[in-house]
Amino acid sequence: MKTNFFEHLNKEEKEILVNKGTEASFSGEYNDNFNAGVFVCRACSNMLYESNTKFNSGCGWPSFDDEIPGAIVRHEDKSLFRKRVEICCSKCDGHLGHVFNGEKITVKDTRHCVNSLSIRFIANDYLIKATFGAGCFWAVQNIFSKIAGVYDTQVGYMGGTTDNPTYKEVCLGQTMHAEVVQVVYDSRELDYKKLLDVFWNNHNPTTLNSQGNDTGTQYRSIIFYHSSNQKEIAINSKKKHQQNLNKYIVTEILNHQIFYRAEEYHQDYINKNNLGLCSL
Repeated sequence: MKTNFFEHLNKEEKEILVNKGTEASFSGEYNDNFNAGVFVCRACSNMLYESNTKFNSGCGWPSFDDEIPGAIVRHEDKSLFRKRVEICCSKCDGHLGHVFNGEKITVKDTRHCVNSLSIRFIANDYLIKATFGAGCFWAVQNIFSKIAGVYDTQVGYMGGTTDNPTYKEVCLGQTMHAEVVQVVYDSRELDYKKLLDVFWNNHNPTTLNSQGNDTGTQYRSIIFYHSSNQKEIAINSKKKHQQNLNKYIVTEILNHQIFYRAEEYHQDYINKNNLGLCSL
């Protein structure tokens, strides 16, 4: 059975999955892949990890803080003169990598360190992106992540002029990026109009480049659309919401640009730091 699972793999893939090798750090195709979908075993196509469990650990290999139930088996590994926990596919027993605990990088405090050559990514067509800027992205992410039908949220930067901006550069106003939250939602369960209602009702869209005590272009109110349909719905939603306000809405509605994922310590910041409620 194992021969059938592995016979279609190339030499490099077999070295990992069969011979328990390790690819060079920062060399894998999935190290920086944060698209929405599922990661499956490259040998047998067993579903292993949902993309919403992936995070940037900085180790140079794809990292996940949870597996799909029943997808992974664990084995004691005493190689390299130390005790580790090897993780393998539960269907074909192909080697994936190792799992570590106690590093305190995510709320779940777990890191599945996986070789890109052990897995394959499959996008889910029903998962759709929506991007909003409404002030401090810590608070905005906290709000959107609690909505039923939201599959994943990530904070980052969009709409500026600098490649790969850092948080410090954005805060100094050097890049013209907005702090944004990229929401991935299940279109079978949640409508884009509902996300827009949450957007309008949880910040002040009439204040230019500011939200509460936070001021600067990075805090501007903005909607980045990902399709012509989203654009039309957003424009109509803005007109409808304007009818309920005495002040002019300054919210921009623009075509999406490159999303630069923020540094890992910003992701899910409020939950990681037990801050409770954080208003805009």
